[in-house]
Amino acid sequence: MQQRTTTREEYLKRVNLVVEYINNHLGDEIDLNRLAEMSHLSPYHFHRVMSAFLGEPLGAFIVRKRIETAAHLLRYTDMSIGDIAYRIGYGAPSSLSKAFRQFYSISPNEYRNNKEYTIMRPEKIWPDLQLEAEVKEIPARDVIYIRLMGNYQLNDYGGTWMRLYAFAREQNLPVNDPCPLCIYHDDPKVTSEEKLRTDVCMVMPEAVQPKGEVGAKQIPAGRYASFIYKGPYDKLQAVYDTIYARKLPEMGCTLRDEPSYERYLNDPCTTEPEDLLTEICIPIQ
Repeated sequence: MQQRTTTREEYLKRVNLVVEYINNHLGDEIDLNRLAEMSHLSPYHFHRVMSAFLGEPLGAFIVRKRIETAAHLLRYTDMSIGDIAYRIGYGAPSSLSKAFRQFYSISPNEYRNNKEYTIMRPEKIWPDLQLEAEVKEIPARDVIYIRLMGNYQLNDYGGTWMRLYAFAREQNLPVNDPCPLCIYHDDPKVTSEEKLRTDVCMVMPEAVQPKGEVGAKQIPAGRYASFIYKGPYDKLQAVYDTIYARKLPEMGCTLRDEPSYERYLNDPCTTEPEDLLTEICIPIQ
């Protein structure tokens, strides 16, 4: 029984390495054989393992992430369709248009110009939302993390944080930052619920070696639009919709191709929902 758990954790470690590489290289030509080498698996076993953990073939995962990124950039930036195509790894706008229509039954240009067209759920704008907002430089952060799949609102964040805490204690790692941090890789408007990815993170003072289900990486330094939201977590989707539709354009911010993250500044176990504090950090140029 222990061997089965250890083997699964080792596979998960390798899958995490490959997925992080893909996240950071969507605009590059991604060689599947190179990814297999990176994972230290034979090409035959590599594709079986990746499909089992991702729930879809690796090639389909890469295409889906590129198209979902395109949808996000079309809705929230003024980048040209050509620039978007090149940024996510397509050699021509026509290639992006063909793939986009296959996914969403609409062309990129039609999607950009038709604000009423919703790929999944409509936006929920909160006109009188009050947020503390600032643009700031944030240094790089080394983190350990456990990846969760599924609906953002249904994940077991508390239990996952406790597994991270137990890992840190077992490895004699310092727990200097008590604030959990979550990285959200996908936009729930364009990604189906079962494929949404969340990294529940603990900030470390220095780099740590990954082990089993616990990955390790660095959140890059850079400029971020930081928003402090006070209120219940179940309103966060409306907070995000309002930030992207209203706040970021008002601040003149251009997005970077990196995921946003949240830091939870007080304890939901001892804090009333209306007093919860969440810092939302969105990478900008």
